Amino acid sequence: MSATPAGWTALHATAVVVGESGLLLRGSSGVGKSALALALIWAARERAGFAALVADDRAFLHAFGGRLVARGAPEFAGRVERRFEGLIAVAAEPAAVIRLVVDLAGRGETPPRLPEEGELSTEILGVRLPRVPLNPAHGPTDQVWVVLESLARRV
Repeated sequence: MSATPAGWTALHATAVVVGESGLLLRGSSGVGKSALALALIWAARERAGFAALVADDRAFLHAFGGRLVARGAPEFAGRVERRFEGLIAVAAEPAAVIRLVVDLAGRGETPPRLPEEGELSTEILGVRLPRVPLNPAHGPTDQVWVVLESLARRV
């Protein structure tokens, strides 16, 4: 595993870029971060848009000028784990400015059906970002729709 670069913070998360917006996908192991990343990349490209992987399973974060930047470990660039298949190659970008945080609930947890206003944002390294809580029990199609619609409202 790659050492954390000086001045950066390691986080158990996956990061993708859709269009010009970085998305940070957080959640415990096995909840579907990588599967959601692959589904988001596929859906954005189906709409003739740009999408790429930034980091899978471990993202390095740093706050620059009020923005949160994510990058992955260089030795894993362009590789994402697809459950039951192993590491697969995908298009990748070295870094992205995070514009939306997606939190996948853990097994047995259910996020609120109608979250309170305070639950729709989060702060990471002093940067406040919009947040979308998702239930992994919902399929990737529903999750992708929620994330892309939420992103579209903010861009």
